[in-house]
Amino acid sequence: MNIEGNIVDVAAGSIHPGRITVNNGVIESIEPVEGVHFDHFILPGFIDSHVHIESSMLIPSEFARLAVVHGTVATVSDPHEIANVCGLEGIEYMISNGKTVPFKFNFGAPSCVPATSFETAGAVLDVDDVRTLLEKPEIKYLSEMMNFPGVLNGDAEVLHKIKAAHDLGKPVDGHAPGLRGEEAQKYIKAGISTDHECFTAEEALDKLGLGMNILIREGSAAKNFEALIELLHDYPDQIMFCSDDKHPDSLEAGHINELCARAVEKGIDVFKVLKAACLNPVQHYRLDVGLLKTGDAADFIVVKDLDHFEVIQTYINGQLVAENGHTLIESQASGIVNNFDCTPKTAEAFAVKADGATWLRVIEALDGQLITHPLSATAKTENGYIIADVENDILKIAVVNRYYDAPVATAFIKNFGLKKGALASSVAHDSHNIVVVGVDDESICKAANLVIEQKGGISAVNGTKEAVLSLPVAGLMSVEDGYTIAKSYTAIDSMAKDMGSRLSAPFMTLSFMALLVIPALKLSDKGLFDGTKFEFVEVTEN
Repeated sequence: MNIEGNIVDVAAGSIHPGRITVNNGVIESIEPVEGVHFDHFILPGFIDSHVHIESSMLIPSEFARLAVVHGTVATVSDPHEIANVCGLEGIEYMISNGKTVPFKFNFGAPSCVPATSFETAGAVLDVDDVRTLLEKPEIKYLSEMMNFPGVLNGDAEVLHKIKAAHDLGKPVDGHAPGLRGEEAQKYIKAGISTDHECFTAEEALDKLGLGMNILIREGSAAKNFEALIELLHDYPDQIMFCSDDKHPDSLEAGHINELCARAVEKGIDVFKVLKAACLNPVQHYRLDVGLLKTGDAADFIVVKDLDHFEVIQTYINGQLVAENGHTLIESQASGIVNNFDCTPKTAEAFAVKADGATWLRVIEALDGQLITHPLSATAKTENGYIIADVENDILKIAVVNRYYDAPVATAFIKNFGLKKGALASSVAHDSHNIVVVGVDDESICKAANLVIEQKGGISAVNGTKEAVLSLPVAGLMSVEDGYTIAKSYTAIDSMAKDMGSRLSAPFMTLSFMALLVIPALKLSDKGLFDGTKFEFVEVTEN
C-alpha cells in the first residue's frame, strides 16, 4: 500500500510532501515527492494517555469503534473500575475483548483495589496479584497510585507494588490532587512519574519542576484543559493529553483531536501540541505504536489540516479502520462478567431521622471538577425527618452497597439542581456501589431499584416517567453497539437536565460523588467521608 500527502515529522518538527509505503502492517519506506501540492496531512495517530474505558459505558471493542473515527489509535487504559468490581477476572475480560479489534489498548495493573478501606468493593488485588499482572506483556505500567498517604507514610504494601513495577522496568502512574511542596517531592521520589489530577497551573508547575509528567485532562466531568494548556508552551516534552473518563455521547463527538484543535487555536506551536497528543505517550510508556518512521507499525492518520484536525482516514497496523467520519471496525460478540448481589430497597431505607439536628454537612458538587467543597446548611425537617430542601438546592444523596444487603448511607448535596425526581448510577468511582441523588425518598428508592433490577446501569425517575440504561458488564458497560448506547445516554442525560440539573454532565458528576480519594467531602456506602482528613464525619450537627 502507498499513501501520499504532507508528512508531519513530529520529532524533527518538519513537514514535507512524501510517499509512505506499507508492507505487512509496517512502514517499509518514506520517500519525498517533488513538484506535487497536497491538501492533506499525514501524522502519527492520537493517543489518550490515561483513560478508564469503563467510564464510556462501552466495552473496549465498542470504544475502539468510536475512537478511531477521531484519529485515536491507542489508549493507555487503567482497568481500575472493573477490577474494583470483578478483580482479575475483570481485567482479563478487558484484555481479551480489546484483542478482538484492530486497536492498541495498553492496559495497566491497578494499584489500589480497593481504592480505600473506607468503602465496600468487590475485589482485592494484593502485591502478588499486581506483580502477576505486571509480568504480562499486555500490562504496560502500574496504574495511578491513588493512595498517596500510603506513599508518604511508607506503607509497605504500597511501596512493594511500586517496586514490582520498577523491577520489571514499567512506569508508575500518579494520582495526587493538590499535593505540593515537600510532600509532592516525596511522592515523586518514590518513583511515580505522572499526574493527571492537577487542577491549577501552580500545582502543575510544582510537579513539572520536580520532573513529573503532567497529563492535561479533559473528560466529560473533569475539565482541566483551560487551567493547564498554557504550560505546553514551556514544557512540551513533559505533557500529554488524556480524557480519564469520557461518556459515550462525548466520545462520539470527539476525542484527543478536539484538544489538538483547541490548543492550536490558543496559539501553541503545532509540533508541541502533537508531542503531547502522539509522541510523548509512546516514549514514556514504551508503547508498541508507530510514530511515522521507517520500520514502525503503520499507525497513522490523514487529516484535512493542522488547525481543526478533521480526520479523513485512520490506519492501525496498515489497516484502514475509519474513513470520513465512519468507523470500519465491526462490532464483536462479547460475554458478560458481573458482581451484583443486593435486593430492592424500600423508601424507608433512605429516610434520615432529625434527632434534634439543626445543621447539615453538605457536599457541594462543582461542574467540571472532581473535587467538592464542604458546606453547612440549615436542616429542613418534616415529621421528625430531614428532607431535601429543593428551593435551596439541598438534595438527598445516598449510596447503596451493591455487593450484599447493608444499611444505606445517606447525606446531602448541593448543585445538582433537580426540581423533581431522582437519578441513580452503578457507575460510582471507585467501588461502584449505587449512588443516587433526588428530591424525595420515593423517587430515590425507585431510581435505585431500577438499577438493582438491571444488575447495573443508570436511571432517571420523574414521577411516572422512568428511564434506565442497562449496563450488564460489571454494572459499568453495555455490550450493545456503541453508537446506540451514545444515543440512549444522550436521551437519559437530556431527561436529567429537563428535571432541573444544571450540570454539564450530571451522571458523570454523580459517578464521582463516592470517589473518596478526591477531596473534600464524598459519600461511601459506609458514610460521609472527609477526603482531606481521610476520616468519616457526621452528616448532622446539633
